[in-house]
Amino acid sequence: MPTLPKSIVWTRTDTGGADQVLFDDQRGLTARGVAVAAAPLPYSCHYELATDEQWAAVRLTVTVEGAGWLRTVRMERALGRWRVSTAEQGDLDRALRSAGRSPVGLPGTEEPGRLDAALDVDLDAAPLFNTLPVRRLRLSEQPVGQEHRLVAAWVRVPSLEVMPMEQTYTVLGTDRVRYRSGSFTAEVTLDPDGFVLHYPGLAQRA
Repeated sequence: MPTLPKSIVWTRTDTGGADQVLFDDQRGLTARGVAVAAAPLPYSCHYELATDEQWAAVRLTVTVEGAGWLRTVRMERALGRWRVSTAEQGDLDRALRSAGRSPVGLPGTEEPGRLDAALDVDLDAAPLFNTLPVRRLRLSEQPVGQEHRLVAAWVRVPSLEVMPMEQTYTVLGTDRVRYRSGSFTAEVTLDPDGFVLHYPGLAQRA
């Protein structure tokens, strides 16, 4: 496995946890990350991501593991379509019920065609993934107030359900964007390369 030259660490602010990513962003993005979190139950999340040179996502593999369970989802985009495969060991729903949480859906999606419009992927609670549309759309070069609506292939954690999600990015300055999806809104602060410095209510650069 090739070494990757850059690293970022985020501290979770919504729960106990952290996220480290190793990456190369010279020609698109190649990245490997690992996140740990205490809620909704303790888990570790390993992910590998690749984009093309225009920063459109082409591959994502995610494995989430906790006590007595493990789930994996693999996604690949080719010729404008997403292929999604999954694997599962143990019983996540049993672990959630033991923690007083509601059960979740199955990993992956039964209708991958619903993802066809997605050029971006978005892994739940992982700040790295906001950078994909920021760099793909060159938001730092656009005027304040410029708005972009898009569809991302959203991967929920820990269930690893995959679904299309409508998202809006609005330029607030060279280092800030407003992210909106449904009723949720956050003003995200970015470094000069478009990577998250502060995501209110979720994560802060360590």
